[in-house]
Amino acid sequence: MYYAIIAEDAADTLADRQANRPAHLQRLQDLKAAGRLLLAGPHPAIDATEPGPAGFSGSLIVAEFPSLEEARRWAEEDPYRRAGVYRRVTVKPFIKVLP
Repeated sequence: MYYAIIAEDAADTLADRQANRPAHLQRLQDLKAAGRLLLAGPHPAIDATEPGPAGFSGSLIVAEFPSLEEARRWAEEDPYRRAGVYRRVTVKPFIKVLP
């Protein structure tokens, strides 16, 4: 089943986000290589594709996991979570309808 991982960034964590980005992206690439990643990306803090110093307010990842517990465990092990970039992470079941 798919699960939506909805993460909210803590304040003033852009530098930590940038420092941990390679490890974060590698985990997403691993999901993609396994055919389990539906989509992933950040939420810019402002209405711009390149938010610059405004940074990001969080991220959304939708991926397939064997269970809700496995999805939660994966989310808690994310480098952004471990570095304190994510202040809150919510994991919910997700059903893809379109496209």
